[in-house]
Amino acid sequence: MSRTNFENLRVYKLAEDLADEIWNIVLRWDRFARDTIGKQIVRSADSIGANIAEGTGRHDYQDNRRFVKIARGSLNETQHFLRRSFKRKLLTSADVKKIKPLVDNLAPQLNSYWKSIGRDHQDE
Repeated sequence: MSRTNFENLRVYKLAEDLADEIWNIVLRWDRFARDTIGKQIVRSADSIGANIAEGTGRHDYQDNRRFVKIARGSLNETQHFLRRSFKRKLLTSADVKKIKPLVDNLAPQLNSYWKSIGRDHQDE
């Protein structure tokens, strides 16, 4: 499969890394945890990258920016479920050590990416 534009974006790669780490963690949880919070956190984490990808497929920079805003909302939702998972002792300290830098880097990268979209259209 050939690479598309979004796959080359650093912010997209970071979103993929976060989603993959969360997936691997949730697979270890018991059935109840996977069926409740697990499914929700996997969906919200996957949604970050999916919205970046969908936005780049739009040929309108305003639409692309809108999808990046949705990705930021999905990141916030993921952070919520990470907090709940930690509080419910579903995350180990090793899990937190892996995930925290990804989350901490993703938020500012999403903001920077959002600001960069349409920069060449600002004079219109």
